[in-house]
Amino acid sequence: MTAVITGGTKGIGLGIAKELLKNGFTVVATSRNTNEEFKKLSNEYPDRLLFIPCDISSFPDIENLVLQVKNKFEKIDLLVNNAGVAPKERKDILELNPEEFDYVTDINMKGTFFVTQKFVDLLKAAGSARIVNISSMSAYTASVNRGEYCISKAGISMITKLYAARLAEYGISVIEIRPGIIETDMTVKVKEKYEKLIADGITPIKRMGKPSDIGRCVAAIAKGDFDFCTGTVIDCDGGFNVRCL
Repeated sequence: MTAVITGGTKGIGLGIAKELLKNGFTVVATSRNTNEEFKKLSNEYPDRLLFIPCDISSFPDIENLVLQVKNKFEKIDLLVNNAGVAPKERKDILELNPEEFDYVTDINMKGTFFVTQKFVDLLKAAGSARIVNISSMSAYTASVNRGEYCISKAGISMITKLYAARLAEYGISVIEIRPGIIETDMTVKVKEKYEKLIADGITPIKRMGKPSDIGRCVAAIAKGDFDFCTGTVIDCDGGFNVRCL
């Protein structure tokens, strides 16, 4: 079984890679660059973990990624659209400029759409395959100081529904996972703020999530435990989605 994970070298993507490797998958991880933690994991799984550099905001990069995967594997069983960026600077939506907007949405939303489109033939070749899109609780939670990020994640929710409807005839399911507050490089600068919010009750489960929490959700989908589901959302967020009085 072969999986491709965009943004698979750190944070949530690396957590997903670790869980899939534990479950016997061969993993192709993509990102713009690699790092020491990923290299260490590669040494543990030299025959089942492959890195291919790719900037998913670049259409030629996407096409090159698909070609390399096709040449090596001919088909894939799982595509995990995880690659994403936060705004370089949190800025009020009244001050946001087009370049800042495009930086986030070109990777998070546009990149996810076209990576999926270009991998469809390799997913169809598997006979029965799965796509997992990693969005965020920001898909439905308004943060006016990072509106472009919220819009990009809301876009992934619709991308999930569109491809779920389009690809069901080929036996390809598409499921969205919405992480909550997860300990990654993206949240390290605001970790103290989030820990206080969690202590004050913003989530029923009083801890930040780990990349492995998301990884285990993806592994369950990859193993076929959700094969009667498509277009489905899984909230992996410590209960943030629960409205309480």
